[in-house]
Amino acid sequence: MSAGMAFATPGVLRRWGTPRGALAADEPWGRLEEVGSGLWALISTPQTGDFTTISNGGIVAGRRGVLIYEGTGSNEGARWMAEQARMLAGRGPTHVVISHHHGDHTAGAGGFAPPEDAPNLRVTAATRDRVATGIDAATEPDRARLWADADLIDVDRPTEIDLGDRTVVVRPYLGHTESDVTLDLPEDDVTWCGDLVWNGWFPNYTDARPTRLSETVRAIQGDGRKIYVPGHGPLSGASEMTTYVSVIDHVEAAGRAAFAAGMSAEEAAAAYALPDAVSDWVIFNPQFFERAMRAWIRELGEGRDLDAAP
Repeated sequence: MSAGMAFATPGVLRRWGTPRGALAADEPWGRLEEVGSGLWALISTPQTGDFTTISNGGIVAGRRGVLIYEGTGSNEGARWMAEQARMLAGRGPTHVVISHHHGDHTAGAGGFAPPEDAPNLRVTAATRDRVATGIDAATEPDRARLWADADLIDVDRPTEIDLGDRTVVVRPYLGHTESDVTLDLPEDDVTWCGDLVWNGWFPNYTDARPTRLSETVRAIQGDGRKIYVPGHGPLSGASEMTTYVSVIDHVEAAGRAAFAAGMSAEEAAAAYALPDAVSDWVIFNPQFFERAMRAWIRELGEGRDLDAAP
């Protein structure tokens, strides 16, 4: 994902330089913000040029277990997160939950897999299968073992993970990919959203089903949490979620207009511009506009074919 990245404007960097929560760690690649008792959100800052973690994530501590959300973009990033868990929560991760299969969320999971005492990896079957096919067991035995031993998340209903004095809810969704999961803590008023939600960054539609993405984001927004940890960008609250919904609605309007006009994804992307209110958002890859238009044109085209079928 880093190829062709557009670096953040000074305004975005200033906004990201002010943590909402108490700062627990601060590195060139990201920071940990305390978002509740025993809760730390990783806010990655790859726009600085350091891709150790890339995606956001988090640490959730309970009396009997510690959960890390997301595998980060490198083994070094995962090892850093595990070390932060040991320092902040008093023990390394017992559980790792990964939101979806994209490499900036999974590539570092091998850093959680020492020969002994590897954490319990929780992923959906779709995520496991997409990632496991790219692992060479001969050269990466620990990583291969971690993924082979993963416990599969039920995609038909929420799954609860008991950490002792704290229960986290893993909620399955569709939209950003064919299989996404969030990490929800209703009692703490916090949800980790994975790449279903972005803030300050234009979202990646590469594997998206846009209509389902819109439905899912509205469902997450409807939970009314105080804090949302997006897959990329600074922490979000109610106002940021409203802004994000307006962005995906703006993309939808452009995609539908392009489809109606018979435009190609390339033509639609060239004509597209962000709304003025979010003109300082980071475009992580110059192809992201095209991918968004392609996703909408593809889905609308599939719908027309279905409507025409006998």
